Amino acid sequence: MLGVFHLTAPALPIIQDHSNLEIEIYPERHKLLVREQGQVIKSYSVSVGNPSTPTPVGDYKVEYKGTNWGPAFGPRWIGLNVPWGNYGIHGTNKPFSIGQHLSHGCIRMHNKDVIELYKLVPVGTKVTIYGHVLGEIYQNPRDLAEGDVGGDVQLIQSRLKSAGYYKGKCDGKFGFNTTDSLKRYQRDHHLIPNGVVSRKVYEELGLIE
Repeated sequence: MLGVFHLTAPALPIIQDHSNLEIEIYPERHKLLVREQGQVIKSYSVSVGNPSTPTPVGDYKVEYKGTNWGPAFGPRWIGLNVPWGNYGIHGTNKPFSIGQHLSHGCIRMHNKDVIELYKLVPVGTKVTIYGHVLGEIYQNPRDLAEGDVGGDVQLIQSRLKSAGYYKGKCDGKFGFNTTDSLKRYQRDHHLIPNGVVSRKVYEELGLIE
């Protein structure tokens, strides 16, 4: 099951720009909480992305909702406004994956739970996904190359832009312009100009020690 995919159905219209509910997701604990005015009113077990295709850390909102997008996505889809791909909270036909890092970035729930959540939260609900953009402290950050997407890509673009190498939009999509900028940075800093963000590149950019 892919956490990023091309939309095959139109999004529902935004019917509410804000909500008194908030969703919090804690990937390391495999937990999704729903808060109302700060108080936890629902708690669910979830499955999240594996280290190579992590669940995107950050603040987002529910952008659209859909039903019955196929068995892999369960009966409900709650889409998030992640800028570099289509990520969502959805059901699954693999309930054994709940409580594990097994998705391609999306948040999987038991089907009965996602049906309940779908009814509860309107479009516009704030969603906060906790964690570090480069992964947990016991993990090495993933090597990045053209074609990758994510918050870590966005961070690299931002650092290259601050250093005067990258001129494009920091959109979290590792494309040709990012590769070209990175190669120029690597040459100027006596690194192998292969267009791959390795540990040495992270260190040179001051992102890890």
